Amino acid sequence: MQRHPVIFVGAGPGDPELITVKGQKAMMAADLVVYAGSLVPETLLKWAKNATAVNSAPLHLDEIIHMMADAVKQGKKVVRLHTGDPSLYGAIQEQMVQLDQQGIPYTVIPGVTAAFAAAAAMKMEYTLPEITQTLILTRIAGRTPVPESENLKALAAHRASMAIYLSIAQAGQVQKILAEHYGEDFICAIAVKVSQPEERLYYIPVKNLSETIQKEKIKSQALIVVSPFLNMEKSRMPYQSKLYDKDFRHEYRG
Repeated sequence: MQRHPVIFVGAGPGDPELITVKGQKAMMAADLVVYAGSLVPETLLKWAKNATAVNSAPLHLDEIIHMMADAVKQGKKVVRLHTGDPSLYGAIQEQMVQLDQQGIPYTVIPGVTAAFAAAAAMKMEYTLPEITQTLILTRIAGRTPVPESENLKALAAHRASMAIYLSIAQAGQVQKILAEHYGEDFICAIAVKVSQPEERLYYIPVKNLSETIQKEKIKSQALIVVSPFLNMEKSRMPYQSKLYDKDFRHEYRG
């Protein structure tokens, strides 16, 4: 009997049309879709009309692996559907280790992470010529620890663009750190459920971050974005990319 690989698919930020074409095709061909129900909207399941869909939220790791491995051994096509991109806070490595131990093949299809959906919603560019050329994707330490060399305070010292995941519950700590390195009046953004019908965007000074999160009752599926872009007038950008400069020629212009 042919064994099809388990396919880890990035669901994207929530809009069912922001899944990749390859991910959509995998969903449409699946017999079993195991999805992270606490984060992946059920609207994504419209691409899996012929599959049995199982919400993994109430299941522990061993149960998830057993379900997927058993289906593969029966010759079924299995999709493990994760929010955003599976490689970013997706907890897929522990699943891969167990699949390896059982000799179950797997592949990964990337997805659109919330940081890029937020940038699209805010019509912004994280990397501005001569202003910032670095985007940091990170989180503050919570129940999941962060290596000391990667703590938020150390990263904020760069004053680069940052997308801070999984940190809403520690908003007070985040605010204190951002105020120290960017300033209390530096404009940041809270992007909630970007690309989904419930999408909300808040542009606020750092000093109002924690208060806004409490007032608006923001508890999950929210990203804190910090960037020089949010503190500049679009019409007065001081520098422009050399890519389209009339006096600059090279082979990569598109």
